[in-house]
Amino acid sequence: MKGIPCLLMRGGTSKGAYFEAKDLPADAAARDELLLRIMGSPDPRQIDGIGGAHPLTSKVAVISPSDDPNADVDYLFLQISVDKAEVSDRQNCGNLLAGVGPFAVERGLVPAVDTDRSRVRIRMVNSDSIATATFSTPGGEVRYAGDVTIDGVPGAAAPISLAFSDTAGSTCGALLPTGHVLDSVDGIEVTCIDNGMPVVILDAADLGITGYETPETLEANRDFTDRLEHIRLQAGKLMGLGDVSTTTVPKMTLVSAPSGDGAVNTRTFIPFRCHTSIGVLGAITVGTAARIPGSVAQRLTRASGTVVRIEHPTGFFDVDIDVHQHNSGDVHVEYAAAIRTARKLFDGQVFPHDAYTP
Repeated sequence: MKGIPCLLMRGGTSKGAYFEAKDLPADAAARDELLLRIMGSPDPRQIDGIGGAHPLTSKVAVISPSDDPNADVDYLFLQISVDKAEVSDRQNCGNLLAGVGPFAVERGLVPAVDTDRSRVRIRMVNSDSIATATFSTPGGEVRYAGDVTIDGVPGAAAPISLAFSDTAGSTCGALLPTGHVLDSVDGIEVTCIDNGMPVVILDAADLGITGYETPETLEANRDFTDRLEHIRLQAGKLMGLGDVSTTTVPKMTLVSAPSGDGAVNTRTFIPFRCHTSIGVLGAITVGTAARIPGSVAQRLTRASGTVVRIEHPTGFFDVDIDVHQHNSGDVHVEYAAAIRTARKLFDGQVFPHDAYTP
């Protein structure tokens, strides 16, 4: 049996398998079938694959040289369902994005520069938008060790700066896809927003919870999760996403007043499991909403300056957001960036459970 080159990497608060596109089938259906076998899906434990039995650890990044003059590499993100034979390309993943620049240098797709830090321009294929990753490459090699910590990840690592451009409306076509800062869905006020990730923002109190519950407690509350999914299905149609019953977007983020030094507290569903932290583009999108007057998030936000510290179940996530609202009421995102870390875990070959010939 022939193995397939694969680099397993932690990116932000997620973990996934990174592949070069040339090592996978060009046909999307054949590729997805292969990735399901590699990750071990469908199986709640993913015992016969390399998946980690959770949406945050059942992810794939597919990287290739880019034909876009504004990018160095293309990055396609694929969410592999754990207990279903489903592969979704309907969303980005800003956490695995943190590992794309280092992977590109590791594989020789982009040369490391002579200076201490390299920049890799990444076209996020899922949304056809650009992110620029800046990271440490002393001596032409990626440095993973460092002193930057991010909540949700033990230990410290080297910083990776992710600056986003043209992510507003990348999936839904507009930053505020319904055309309103506030909408009413199933009797609940929500803010539907897309700055790199389609998100529906709700006040936790409107659903009869505090917003400070643990992910396990929220997941176990079936009345609550059923109501949340009912709202999600309706909001998906309002956002122009159609029937979202089989997709992982939009995400649902509950907000509440900060419990500590943060600007706003969050609980995010992806869509059925409660995130133990918050995704990068989800955080960017929630941070953007926190800057828009009258949004569900802004009403509960305590913040000054451009940095929004978002509280989540395992700590904080800082995003740097600059938003301008014109006299017409239109909202424009001037700047959005986040600091993440990544670490190379394993580089080698992966073997699906039956023979595969590339």
